Formats: sequence, C-alpha cells, structure tokens
Amino acid sequence: MARNSQIAPNVARLGRTKAFQKKGGYKYTQRQGAPKKQEETAAHKEVDVKGAKNGGKRLVPTQKAPRFYPAEETRVPKANRKVNKQTKLKSNIAPGSVLILLAGRFRGKRVVFLKQLDSGLLLVTGPFKVNGVPIRRVNQAYVIATSTKIDISDVKVDDKINDVYFAKDKSAKVKAEASFFADPANKQAHPESKVADQKALDKAVIAAVKKAGPTMAKYLAATFSLSKGEKPHALKF
Repeated sequence: MARNSQIAPNVARLGRTKAFQKKGGYKYTQRQGAPKKQEETAAHKEVDVKGAKNGGKRLVPTQKAPRFYPAEETRVPKANRKVNKQTKLKSNIAPGSVLILLAGRFRGKRVVFLKQLDSGLLLVTGPFKVNGVPIRRVNQAYVIATSTKIDISDVKVDDKINDVYFAKDKSAKVKAEASFFADPANKQAHPESKVADQKALDKAVIAAVKKAGPTMAKYLAATFSLSKGEKPHALKF
C-alpha cells in the first residue's frame, strides 16, 4: 500500500508536509556533502610569441571575452543625492518668542522659545515653575507664534541640551496587561541631573520674565482657549 494513497482522483490522503515526514525526506535534505575545492585559476597566462620584434612573451586572458555585446545598455540606478537640510524656522519665531502649543499633553499652554535644534524641532520651556511645562521639543507645525517676546539674551542654554538629551533608554517591553496592573510606586524616577538642568534654566528664564513686566508671568500661566464666536483665523496673536 502506498504511503500516500488517493481518496479521489488527484486528491491525496496526506498533505505535502505529512507525506514528507512519512517518507522520511528530512533524512536526505539535511545531508551535506563535503564542499568541492575550487582551484583558483589565474586571470592571465603567459604565451610564447614568435618574432624577434614581438618581445618573445605575452600575457593572454584565460577566459575569452564574449563575441557579442548586448544591443541595449543596462540602466544603472542613479546615486542618491538627497541631503538632510536644516528645517527653515518660521519668520515670526525668534528666541524669546511666546508660543501657544496646539497638541500634546500641554496643548493650550504658553511657552518660551529658546532655540531650534539640529533636528528642526523647537526647544521650549514653560517655565515649569510658572505653568508646569518642562523643557521639551515641539514641532513648529503645532504651535502658534504670538507677537509677545521676552528678552532672553542673558539666558545661556547648555550645549548638552540637544536631541540626544531627550532620547529615552530602551528598556524591556512590558505587556499591556502587566503595565495596567503595575505598581505606580515602582515608576521610574525622573533623573536628578535633568531636574537640576530644569531648575538652572528656569531660574534664568524667570528672571527675564520678571524684567518683561509684572503681568508677563500671569500671561504665561494662563491657558489659551477659544470662546464662543471667536474665529482663530481672524485673531491677531
């Protein structure tokens, strides 16, 4: 009796995998013979040439070139010439400009623009002591630039606060169910070094805010929102 009989014309009782296991095909597919040693052949060989003026010997290629060449040349893909350019900053945004965030956890908050990072993102701060917005990066597509500006010429932003500064440590992924029942007390604490950086930067920014006027801190602390009938495209920020 055949190992894989037919239950109908052209319909086998066993599938391909079961038939392969039944016949023991795996015993043969896993066998590997000794690799054949390939003898290295020289690209050229030396040939004696007759004639006193021909030099006596000549190097001839061991493999002859093809007699015919393709009529159409094969297309070679062009080299990629794209270069990552610095994102152009909006004309109405400058260091010290007060911006309104439109997306994220802090949407509606007013922040102070510090500088543009190499990635094109904007480095902003609340300051944290005024409205609870820490040092963070935002895309300029999700902010409204206001005409209000603060003189931050005396504020020195440390060079270490760049895109790498905001990179998160890659930790082991936790399943959604496990994270739901996770103990909030065991939550990873914010690094003390970043807390110190926030305090040092906010100290200089708050001093600049106080110089701008007595109402500037209240203006930054107030959340932006639209009232009934207000049209954002008709407002002057």
